[in-house]
Amino acid sequence: MKDMSAKVLAVCISEKKGERKTPVASVELKENHGVVGDAHAGDWHRQVSLLAMESIRKMQALGLSVDTGDFAENITTEGIELVSLPIGTRLTIGPTEMEVTQIGKECHTRCAIYYQAGDCVMPKEGIFARVITGGTIKPGDGIAVKER
Repeated sequence: MKDMSAKVLAVCISEKKGERKTPVASVELKENHGVVGDAHAGDWHRQVSLLAMESIRKMQALGLSVDTGDFAENITTEGIELVSLPIGTRLTIGPTEMEVTQIGKECHTRCAIYYQAGDCVMPKEGIFARVITGGTIKPGDGIAVKER
């Protein structure tokens, strides 16, 4: 295991797709489903979205008033370079395990962030994963890249 300095800064959910997510105290990850109660959960490859606080800070540096959940990410991380993780990488977060399934995404409907800033970090720097082992995760939980 490496990246032991990496951790969860926030966990967020939304009831509808296409809206900012709300930070909550903890989330329940369900195997092959995603975040319980989140609009993006389901039987597909983008069950959980992760975005680094370092990416959010880039948008803050452009003068945007944005924070955790504003890019519709489920898990805001710190101390791990998410975009450098190859597809198939396994991550353990707290008691859970997930597998990286996609890096970035095509942004079909330009979000409010894009219009405010002329750019958005989620399509380039967000990653997606499917849940292998479920459990509850919360801010402060450590993130580790599982060695193959």
